[in-house]
Amino acid sequence: MSNRFATEAVSNQVPPLTDVNLFAVDVALTDAVTREGAAASARTLNAFGLTAGSEEARELATLANRHTPELATHDRHGRRLDLVTYHPAYHDLMRLSCAEGLANGTWAHLGPAGGTPDKAAHVTRSANLYLAAQMEPGHCCPLTMTNAAVPVLLKNESLARDWLPLVLSRTYDPSFEPAAGKAGVTLGMGMTEKQGGTDVRANTTRATRNPDGLYTLTGHKWFLSAPMSDAFLILAQTDAGLSLFLVPRFLPDESVNALHFQRLKNKLGNRANASSEVELHAATGWLIGEEGRGVSSIVDMLTYCRLDCAISSAGLMRSSLAHAVHHAEHRHAGGRALVNEPLMQQVLADLTLDVEAAVALSFRLARSFDRARDPRAAAWRRLMTPVTKYWVTKIAPALIAEAMECLGGNGYVEDWPIARLYREAPVNAIWEGSGNVMALDVLRVLQKEPDVAELVTDELRAACAGDPGLTAGFERLEAVLHEPRLLDGRARQLVEALAKLAAGSILRAQGNAAIADAFIATRIGGSAHSTYGQGLDSFDLKAILARATPNRQA
Repeated sequence: MSNRFATEAVSNQVPPLTDVNLFAVDVALTDAVTREGAAASARTLNAFGLTAGSEEARELATLANRHTPELATHDRHGRRLDLVTYHPAYHDLMRLSCAEGLANGTWAHLGPAGGTPDKAAHVTRSANLYLAAQMEPGHCCPLTMTNAAVPVLLKNESLARDWLPLVLSRTYDPSFEPAAGKAGVTLGMGMTEKQGGTDVRANTTRATRNPDGLYTLTGHKWFLSAPMSDAFLILAQTDAGLSLFLVPRFLPDESVNALHFQRLKNKLGNRANASSEVELHAATGWLIGEEGRGVSSIVDMLTYCRLDCAISSAGLMRSSLAHAVHHAEHRHAGGRALVNEPLMQQVLADLTLDVEAAVALSFRLARSFDRARDPRAAAWRRLMTPVTKYWVTKIAPALIAEAMECLGGNGYVEDWPIARLYREAPVNAIWEGSGNVMALDVLRVLQKEPDVAELVTDELRAACAGDPGLTAGFERLEAVLHEPRLLDGRARQLVEALAKLAAGSILRAQGNAAIADAFIATRIGGSAHSTYGQGLDSFDLKAILARATPNRQA
């Protein structure tokens, strides 16, 4: 009888990767934070790393994605409600991340205490976002939009006076009531319409000026993310052209503004966060900037969002790699741990190279936001924001798929987190400008802002000097740049070359020879290959994997 249920014995299953300090065990991250000037934030990042990697956070993420947001358009009497309700786990995640400054961390100097901007505010907030994305990426959407909206609000002095104190609060308040009575607010945006998508100049939503100086907006938005935000930045047409407006949920008389939600999008991923379609039925809005200059008014917000897309994707990649390495270290086949098998070592080391590069490139970009008054940093931010956003978000889905495969069938099951990370991965490449939009933005800089491009290429030339692989890569890049007739059709090739060259130069400069040698040889100097686990036979795989393991002593 004792052997009757022997098949139910569990062996050779990998323990869960929980209660891990996501900051302390991530060498690429800790190196980047120090290198880019935010070493003073290590203590608070260490504390948030413990929170984000806890079993409690894992359970909150599971619940928030299992019990997705629900829309109630009307109450039982037929009155408009337009309420989106979330599982309590989502609100708990928001509280944790808001307390760390994810919604406003780069703008603390604008608060009552004043002072000068933190010299590493963007790097510090980016590190927190990188950790929060690993905790649960969907809830990061409203945090990103709120933080990115601040420079837009500053274009309207009265709006900034009324809204900034609430935006700068680190208290999350999910209540549906007028903003003036809340402890903190979040902001969203509605840019695209069904007939135009990225081509926002095709928008048909109309805004007419009222005698009191406010505007009445009528139209439809195909995507309105985080619909329970307290206000939205919305593009609409005036007689002068496309213009930008702040449209709050409540009006000054405490009545509900006329934003009528039509449905929630049934998305592939990003399930914890709601995205909606909305009709504006003579909704009231406040003009930001000048009439007819809506695109230029919103561009700063998009730039900050694009940084977050890259940082978030790097976090998703790191989390997937950590789970793959953890699995290989604990799973045995033929009496040997998978991590000791040559083919598995090649795959995991190859994944590690792209994660290291994505982290290095993304945090180098974050530093340029902190130093934007420096012309060279400003040039890097202008050109390398679309480059970094393009490359990091593009490589994430394939990398996460390979990491999932390292777990076999378990990785494909929703009980393990990589399945959720894989569904999440494509969104960052789509939101705030798809791949072609990023590539065209890079061409725009090259053609219309040559001084900016020259500052970046000069910096890359100096960084590549002395390294044969990098120098050869830079010469190939220059050859493409000097053929302007070919650029339109080769924009993606150019952007990828820029990204890899910049990443390789950063990896070389940071001094880890095992990572830099392998990345430069295989990504810049090697023959192209479309799958992971090739071309690393001659490199120090153990040294590479030593940086990737999540099972190190903090």
